[in-house]
Amino acid sequence: MEPNEQGETFGAWLLKQIGRDDWIGTLAKQAKADPRFRAAMTPDDLRKKLQQAGAEGDSFEALDDAEAEWTS
Repeated sequence: MEPNEQGETFGAWLLKQIGRDDWIGTLAKQAKADPRFRAAMTPDDLRKKLQQAGAEGDSFEALDDAEAEWTS
């Protein structure tokens, strides 16, 4: 996936959301704590990681919301 209109990759954008007090902020904190997370990750890359980790529906909803916000 290409960078958004601001030139940010999804992973880099997500890491900037750490200070948020919502599900996207929680997702960002989890991403930052994961040593395998990369700023170049796409939303699909992160979906695969969440599936492999056995994440619950809330994580996927947060990811969907984050992806929508990143592309807008």
